Amino acid sequence: MIRGRANTSFALICLGLALGTLALYWPLTHHPFILFDDEQYISANPHVTSGLSGKNLVWAFTNGEAANWHPLTWLSHQLDCELFGPQAAGSHHLVNVLLHIANTLLLFLFLRGATGALWRSAFVAAFFAWHPLHVESVAWASERKDTLSTLFWLLTLMAYGRYALLAKGQRSKTKAYYALALGLFTLGLMSKPMVVTLPFVLLLLDFWPLNRWRGTPGDGQLKTLSRLALEKIPFFLLAAAGSAVTYLVQTGAGAEWKTLLLDRLGNAVLAYVRYVGKLFWPTDLALVYSHPSHWPVLLALGALAALAAWTFLCVRQWQRQPYLIFGWLWFLGTLVPTIGIVQVGAQSMADRYTYIPSIGFFIAIVWTLAEFGKARPPLKRIFGLLGSGALVGCLLVTAIQISYWRDNITLFRHALSVTQNNYVAANCLGKAYEKIGDQAHARVLYQETVRLAPRYPQGQFNLAMSLLESGETAAALEHLQAAAALEAGNPDIQYDLGLYFAQRASWTNAANCFGKAVKLRPAFAPAQRNYAQALVRLGRFAEAVPPYRAALQLRPDYAAAIKELATLLVEHPELK
Repeated sequence: MIRGRANTSFALICLGLALGTLALYWPLTHHPFILFDDEQYISANPHVTSGLSGKNLVWAFTNGEAANWHPLTWLSHQLDCELFGPQAAGSHHLVNVLLHIANTLLLFLFLRGATGALWRSAFVAAFFAWHPLHVESVAWASERKDTLSTLFWLLTLMAYGRYALLAKGQRSKTKAYYALALGLFTLGLMSKPMVVTLPFVLLLLDFWPLNRWRGTPGDGQLKTLSRLALEKIPFFLLAAAGSAVTYLVQTGAGAEWKTLLLDRLGNAVLAYVRYVGKLFWPTDLALVYSHPSHWPVLLALGALAALAAWTFLCVRQWQRQPYLIFGWLWFLGTLVPTIGIVQVGAQSMADRYTYIPSIGFFIAIVWTLAEFGKARPPLKRIFGLLGSGALVGCLLVTAIQISYWRDNITLFRHALSVTQNNYVAANCLGKAYEKIGDQAHARVLYQETVRLAPRYPQGQFNLAMSLLESGETAAALEHLQAAAALEAGNPDIQYDLGLYFAQRASWTNAANCFGKAVKLRPAFAPAQRNYAQALVRLGRFAEAVPPYRAALQLRPDYAAAIKELATLLVEHPELK
């Protein structure tokens, strides 16, 4: 009878989590793609919009576009386009929502199985599903890598938990579950490199709740710990390989920001504190939090002292409250790849980076309060009501946060309203106005972007394009050259600078720019054709043939390239 009631409660919790999350995020199915990354990842990426194919499969595994190597994420976007079409933004968002629901249920199943605690596991899963900080990971189509990698992360934990359980009895299926965990971890790395911290979390699981660190009678503590560490070596080797690939791809793409180490460390410790603050009180959430040039030293030292003090208290309680140090170290450790010690991008922090780390934070809070209430029965009901109230608050704030994603102007205006000196949001809002034909508003925002961050290449580039649109060519060249110097590895900027020179018959400069563009992105058909045309204008006829042919290989129906190459070969038959 008791077991039947438990099974009913379990099923109802799963149903409530799934339906509640689906209802909460359903408005996303009517939302468009946004200007920030979605064009590069999906709507303007021919390798994605053309759907699944052998050629696109090879591309997914061999490219480092968007300064990342995540082939499974690319394949998932390609599958969406195959099923729904390239412009079906709502369908792409729906897949993200379904993955988020799957992650919520897997988290609940894992915690329930590993700890035996039904309602605590349910509260952690509900906070994960409905917390406002997770809107970015679900509402942003380009963040498919978050929801997809977390799916494999949680499946790995479940496979590892099964392996650990069977290992106690030395059963024959142990190796199969270990291999399964290793394979799922590999799939996670191929979805988003942030999962490199998973081996560290497996060691935490051995401590709590699996309690494997205690070992078996007859085994010494050192022997047990050594065995647990040794069995993680394949996981750490995979993590090291994933980290190396990611570093090479990001540095090769010029994505790493060269800032002083002290500034990066100061931002890292402050980001930890800011994340904790937003987990407790999720207000002023924005798609982008611009990175300041530096933080006040005393502020950074104060944040470091607070983190050190809390960590010390958690360590002191490791025997009485193991879940506290478990959750806190999960939070600290899984944020390391994105905390900014190696700075990639213009953000000082990002809501999406909490998608996995927040799980540890929620576990620590929920288990601590539940145990505190258990020891003091009068408080148990109060804590339950407070927890339920917090979930209701999360639902309301999350619904509001989702509404900001209904269009680009609303999203980036909100970001500007809740942050200061946010040059990235100003630039994106300018692009949003430009898309609807409001060039006046766009120009003002681009000028503000450049004023706030003269070394931000996209701001310089967009202002240059806006100036060209209005015929202010001299000023436009200044900003185009600034953008090209700041982001020498951007083929689009090099291409547009080449167009500027070509329109003014400055063919040597045009050829240099187009040459850089095709070197950076060989599969750039217009750049190949314009490079060839510039070489012809310079009388370098033999050098022009290969880029013409490259353009036609990429686009066999490229009429301008066909005509120009034919004319060149007629006039110079020796080049055939």
